[in-house]
This record gives sequence, structure tokens and C-alpha cells, in this order.
Amino acid sequence: MITLLLILTPLVTGLIAFFLKQGNAAKNFALLASVATAALSLSAVFAQGTITYDASWLASIGSRITLKADGMAKMLTLLTAVSFPVIFTAIYNNTYKQAASFYGLMLLSQAGLMGVFLAADALLFYFFWELALIPVYFLCSIWGGEKRIAVTFKFFVYTFVGSLLMLIGLLFMYFNTADQSFSWQSFQAVQMSAKQETVLFWLFFIAFAIKMPIFPFHTWQPDAYKQSPTATTMVMSGIMVKMGVFAVIRWLLPMFPVAAAQSANLIIILSVIGMIYASLIAIRQDDIKRMIAYSSIAHIGLMSAAMFTNNATAMDGVMIQMFSHGVNVIGLWIIADLIEKQLGTTNMKELGGLAQKAPVMAILLVVMALANVALPLTNAFIGEFLMFNGLFQYNMVMAGIAGISIILAAVYTLNMVQRVIYGNVNAITEKATEIPSNIQLALVIITLMILVFGVYPQPLLDLTGDSVSAIFVNK
Repeated sequence: MITLLLILTPLVTGLIAFFLKQGNAAKNFALLASVATAALSLSAVFAQGTITYDASWLASIGSRITLKADGMAKMLTLLTAVSFPVIFTAIYNNTYKQAASFYGLMLLSQAGLMGVFLAADALLFYFFWELALIPVYFLCSIWGGEKRIAVTFKFFVYTFVGSLLMLIGLLFMYFNTADQSFSWQSFQAVQMSAKQETVLFWLFFIAFAIKMPIFPFHTWQPDAYKQSPTATTMVMSGIMVKMGVFAVIRWLLPMFPVAAAQSANLIIILSVIGMIYASLIAIRQDDIKRMIAYSSIAHIGLMSAAMFTNNATAMDGVMIQMFSHGVNVIGLWIIADLIEKQLGTTNMKELGGLAQKAPVMAILLVVMALANVALPLTNAFIGEFLMFNGLFQYNMVMAGIAGISIILAAVYTLNMVQRVIYGNVNAITEKATEIPSNIQLALVIITLMILVFGVYPQPLLDLTGDSVSAIFVNK
């Protein structure tokens, strides 16, 4: 039942939020609802074994409300559940037009994300995939920046094409199941020719690759992150990109193992190219938000490459990094948003000297930056280490080329720190003030997660160990 409540709590409270007339009431209601969801998620994490729920839904076409919370799903629902109260706390002092609609859409997006990570029925998975995306379209198009319409349209086209390809694949699989069912077991048991498997593999992979995104399906992402309201960008970059990574692990690799093995080398090459390409572009950026966006592409590229190495060590790294990247990138977006709100710009050429005006913010930014470059004792280190270990075992040359991204990440991240924090105060940064208490609370929570899981990542490895074992049980 707890798996169902993880979806129903944000879904129902999101719908209620639309009817709240006062902006403050909607804000407080959304924060309380997100805290309740976080409490439910924590109880699921501490529950023993895999939690399941099954109920009738669309019996005439063989689709059921089947939910499954194994270790990987527990971890991702925890990331989703913890991130939303942190985000709502960070934006607590922000004022939004039509606040009730804003917070209602945010909660509906959380419900969709929870559904994606828990669904064990293909049609239900597709339903929640769309439910997570639709609120984001409205959030971007109503509360986004000056270029929001064009950017949202581009985002819509990419995701619509991906969803269409996935739907075609789902229907083919459904009509070829032995029992005309959308269940995970029925899909995995579908018999198909080698050619059919290859075509289906790429239909699903492109849909998931657009969402991650990885090269060359990434071009929608930097503009969308820049133009979206920052709270929505946090959701997109911290949690929503994990939909694609999760979908590859949960659905793609088990359903099409032969095609996955045959396509692995090409996907790893594309992923590594994306890592280097995104890192080089990040170095050239003057805007903090665009730098974070390209940095995210590089990190996701490493996860993508590691998933296809057929290596349990690399998959352990992917599991940890899904959680760590989500935490770290949300922290970076919070600080970027704070700088933009205070100073009206995120252009690094116009910044400098913030350590003199806001030392607490400077310290917290350094922590987020060091986590972004996977410094030892930060949460990102062990995940990247395990992924590079697995990639090295797969192909030393690919691992060596991918390793260049570590150096490039240090270049663009530390360059950002130097240009923003150090140097002399100018006419713009003279207006900077110390970090507000609500944002400080959000960043302290993130900092604690960075340091705790950096020093002791074993709880995450223990939590997701069953999922990794299940992937390689027949290998």
C-alpha cells in the first residue's frame, strides 16, 4: 500500500493545491505535502525486501496497477521525495503569479516521477512517463524566461517524438505477448527475431536517450534549463533525467539483451563523445546556468556509458551516481538562482568578489563545486570511481578518453568558482547580501548528504544491491 501512497499523496495534494486561493496557503500546503511524501519514502526505504502492490485497472486490455519498489526504485523515490521539500524550502521566499497552479503542477510532476520509478506494468509506466512531463510543459511555458515559448516548443517536439517511438514499441510488444498483457514479465518473455529486437531496442533507447539526454539527442536541454523557472529546472536536471537512466536499466536491458550487447559499443562511443563535447562547451560558457546544464550532460554521459559495459561494478556506480548527481546539481541550481535573484545576472563576466559580501554562500558553493568534480570524500567520488572502473574493464581506450572529462570538469567548475567568488567586488556584486535562512537550510541539507554519503556510501550500495544482482543473475 505504501507504494500506492507514494503516488497518491503528491497526486491528490497537487489537485487540491489548484483550488487554494491564497499564494501563501498553496506554498505552505505544497511544502507540507512534500514533507509527508518524504516521510512515506523513508518508511519504504527501511522496509525489508521488495514492496509490491497490484490491483485491477484496465482488465479488458490486460493492464494492471502493478507497482514494485525494489532497491533501485526505493532509492529514486527517496531522491524524488527528499528533493521536493528541499526545492520548496529554497524557493519559499519567491513570489509566483498564479501560485496555486504553480505548486499544483509541481506536485503533479512529483506524482508522475514516483509512478515512473514504481510502475511494473508497461502501459502504467507510459502513463506516468507522460504525467511527469506534461506539468513541466506548462511550468516552462507560463513561468519561464523571455524565450520560453520557443524553448518549450523545442522541448515538446523532442519529447513528443521520443514518446511516440516508445508507444510504437509498446504496442508491438503488447500484441506479441502470449497473454495480451502489459506486465513486465509478459514483455520480457516476448519472442522476436534478431531484426525485430534491434529495431525495438532503438525505438525505446532513443526515447530514453532524449530524456537523459545524451549526445546527439541533447540539444533541447541547455536552453530548456536556462529558460525554465529554476524550481522546474531543479526537477528536470536533478530527478527527471534519471527517468531515462532508470528506464534503460529497468526495461531496455532486460527486454532486449542481445540487441543491447550488439549496440553497446556504439552507445558507449556516443556517450564518451558527449562527455568530452559537453565538457568543452561548458568551459566556453560565461553563464552559470548554461555551464551547469552542459556539466549535467557530461555526468549523464558517463552513466550511459557505464550502463552498457555489462559490468556489475559499473552498475553499482550508476546506482550511486543517480542519487548523488541529483543532490549535487540541485544544490548548484539553488545557488545560481540566488545569484540571479540578488544581482539580476548569472554572467560570470559581471560577477566577482562574492566571498567578501556573502562568505557563507561562498563556502556552500565551494562544497557544491567540489562535489561536481567528484573530489574524494564527496558523494560523487565513489560513483564515478566505480563507473570508470567498469568502463576500464570494458575498454581501456574508451576509459582513457572518458577520463579526460575529469580534468575538463575541474577546469570549468573551478573557473566558475574563481570568477564568481574571488576577485574584487564590482558595481553589480556590491549589492550582494548573505544567503537567506530558507536557502541556507536547503543547502545545509544538501551539504550533509554530500559529506555523509561521500564518507560512507555503503547504505546506498546496500539499498541497490538487490537490483544490481537481479540484472546480472543470468549473466
